Amino acid sequence: MTASDTAAADAAGAAHQHHGSRQGLTALAVGAIGVVYGDIGTSPLYAMKEVFVGHHPLAVDQLHIFGVVSLMFWSLMLIVTLKYVLIVLRADNNGEGGSLALLALIQRRSGAGKRWGPSLVMLGVVATALFFGDCMITPAISVLSAVEGLATVEQGFDSFVLPIAVTILIALFYMQSIGTAKVGRLFGPIMIVYFLVLAGMGLMHIAQRPDVLWALNPMWAVRFAANDGKLAFLALGSVVLAVTGAEALYADMGHFGRKPISYAWLGFVLPALMINYLGQGALLLQTPSAAENPFFLMAPESWRLPLVILATMATVIASQAVITGAYSVVQQAVQLGLMPRIRITHTSASEAGQIYIPAANWALMVMVLLLVFGFGESSNLAAAYGIAVTGTMFISTCMVGVLIRRVWHWPLWAVALFEIVFLAIDGLYFGSNLTKVPDGGWFPLLVAIICFVLLTTWSQGRKLMLERMREAAMPIKIFIDSAATSATRVSGTAVFMTSTPDGVPHALLHNLKHNRVLHDRVILLTVRVTDMPYFPVADRFLHEDLGQGFHRVILRYGFMEEPDVPANLKSFRGCGGEFRMMDTSFFLSRQTLLASERPGMAIWREKLFAWMLRNAESAMEFFRLPTNRVVELGSQIEI
Repeated sequence: MTASDTAAADAAGAAHQHHGSRQGLTALAVGAIGVVYGDIGTSPLYAMKEVFVGHHPLAVDQLHIFGVVSLMFWSLMLIVTLKYVLIVLRADNNGEGGSLALLALIQRRSGAGKRWGPSLVMLGVVATALFFGDCMITPAISVLSAVEGLATVEQGFDSFVLPIAVTILIALFYMQSIGTAKVGRLFGPIMIVYFLVLAGMGLMHIAQRPDVLWALNPMWAVRFAANDGKLAFLALGSVVLAVTGAEALYADMGHFGRKPISYAWLGFVLPALMINYLGQGALLLQTPSAAENPFFLMAPESWRLPLVILATMATVIASQAVITGAYSVVQQAVQLGLMPRIRITHTSASEAGQIYIPAANWALMVMVLLLVFGFGESSNLAAAYGIAVTGTMFISTCMVGVLIRRVWHWPLWAVALFEIVFLAIDGLYFGSNLTKVPDGGWFPLLVAIICFVLLTTWSQGRKLMLERMREAAMPIKIFIDSAATSATRVSGTAVFMTSTPDGVPHALLHNLKHNRVLHDRVILLTVRVTDMPYFPVADRFLHEDLGQGFHRVILRYGFMEEPDVPANLKSFRGCGGEFRMMDTSFFLSRQTLLASERPGMAIWREKLFAWMLRNAESAMEFFRLPTNRVVELGSQIEI
């Protein structure tokens, strides 16, 4: 990317951020509480319970209670507050966040892009693959853990937990196609009530055992580790559940901005969470048997049913945030060339970010329901939960290390300190979660491996296909000199969509061969998605007049934008006049891939890529081309 493109990207990002700044900071902070903090906000439902009665249970005594609460507090302070809120949130790609946005930012702004490019791309792909595993587990464990609170209301309600959870999840996924604009306005107020209830219950029990405040001293965590290092290491696999959802702070930055997310965390969410964890610790000091479900047993018996209802609403909101986050990541992956084209539907006429992806929605629903039926209860799912989260955190630390050195130009000692501290923390958590692989941790790893294979196969196959097309392409100058003077010219405009801005498109060759005519104006159009979220409208087009009525045009978009080729062509005046859709025909080339022994990919991956290409959404729908103005011509390519 040129210096002018980088400057344009920064200008576009500033404009995008300024648009969001017109809204009140308070309103954005409330929205962030409702969307961004749903996942981490529902962690108190199961985190403490899993530590003391999970797969590696601890004795419910003062040392372990204080040690666990201390670990939770300092994990929230170091991982969420210091790492994400104070450092990572500054790594915005023109207002957008997340692993793919971070990858694109480093590639665009770092002078070491070519040297470290392949390794960074692999890290970004792995983080994306792990994220998809997290998206499947979060709705299942959150909703199950909330509905399981019914067992604290009445013992006979146990048999209703699974049917109710399944019904809620099916309804949640079914309603995605309707859109969440109106429901989304309720998220913030509901979550504010939820966090206030968390804090209120916590204060009630802290008042009875104020000595639990000593657990904030990090020495209790040290004493816990010194007393039984192995048990403390295993406990980290459950303690990390208190920080699940930290990645959402960065991934959802584009929706709310850095300041609202930071203020909401420091001023409201963090205090509410810690007060509740301290209150659960105080409850366990008084009533060790409450470890079976400390969150719901904090409430008086008469208030447990309303608490179950409120917690269920909070988990639905947390699940909704994860699902819409999955849509955003899928959209980014498609635009960055890591996934085939897929149908994306807008559910709001005014908010571009509110999208619905049917294929992703139903695939997620099937996997979530399989998890619920397969694992049965939240405690079993907790064993599968931590690996995807800690793996993503570990990769983020590696990528941010490159960013702060190559882009922010931190001194080497500061970069080394950051990497040593946070790689050690993330490594301990990830290592502890690896011990849970036999108990369910295999699931997110399996999902990540499958997603990684699909993402890398599509990316590599697409590169091979483009290389083969370039090899077979005729130079455009030779074609124009030979064809433009001999072929019959007809009135109108022909737009030939081509993946590569080199040579003659296959569709143009086939059209001339079969129809033996050329339009008066021939546009060779390449759509290119850049590594910035939003591309400035004034710089979208690159135009080259090839003579004889031929024009080469490159139309550029950001990876958060949806291409609309006809709308953009109507506004372009660089090819000899305006584009009238009734006089314009779009020619597409539909490739049929033939797996071969040529160097490139293994045969099975070539066949997988060919299958993905056949099932990709057509370019006509993806680029919003008018259906009655499109002509498709087929061709075969060996890869």
